[in-house]
Amino acid sequence: MNKIDNLLSEISETRNKLLNHTIYNKLNDINSISKFMEIHVFAVWDFMSLTKSLQKILTCVETPWYPTKDKISRRLINEIVLGEESDIDQNNNPVSHFELYVESMKKIGSDTNKINEFLNEIIETKSHKKAVEKCLIPTGISDFLNFTFDTIDSNKPHIIASVFTFGREDLIPDMFINIVKTLNKKNETKIGDLLYYLERHIEMDGDEHGPMALQMISELCKDDENKWKEATKMSKKALEMRIKLWDYIETSLN
Repeated sequence: MNKIDNLLSEISETRNKLLNHTIYNKLNDINSISKFMEIHVFAVWDFMSLTKSLQKILTCVETPWYPTKDKISRRLINEIVLGEESDIDQNNNPVSHFELYVESMKKIGSDTNKINEFLNEIIETKSHKKAVEKCLIPTGISDFLNFTFDTIDSNKPHIIASVFTFGREDLIPDMFINIVKTLNKKNETKIGDLLYYLERHIEMDGDEHGPMALQMISELCKDDENKWKEATKMSKKALEMRIKLWDYIETSLN
């Protein structure tokens, strides 16, 4: 068993716990999905901060420019950023996955005021902690965000890449996709954008970004046993934090 397979084996139990979370039994109508999205959008947003932090570490985003050492990881993260930050919508217009998600929220009838207020504070203060405080973001969300930014602040690319990879949005069980497809047949104008977002994300994660992210972890850890231990520990922690977020959302749906 190679090192990446060993990591996957170590986190499989926690990952399965997340994929089988009871929250999915409650996401069975437009109203519940709408409320879910109002909270989940913060995880969609903070995923982009993880993405860009990796790009900042692994590539040169400064002037004067210089070539960074890790050529393979440099290419991998740049390809991932292209897809996440500048994908295409149903009409072939450039759009980030976050923007695509927010548009899906609008169509389904979710309240986007809180995430928009939060983003405005981010733009003004450049601080997620100040934005959390000013916007009165609940602890159930802020704990998740704080974990992400603590990870970023570690400035350790192998740890950031691990949290990035295993806290990803590809953790969407088939059951939820089938529910959305069924609802889409009855409410295409409301659900269509969300279904596109989910299918687009699954397509890119499965065929492109998922394998790239795993390769990136391997490149960053190489044969350093301590790095592999840290990567495994933080991958599991990322899944546990997602479970806690799901717990919070499930409680909010009751």
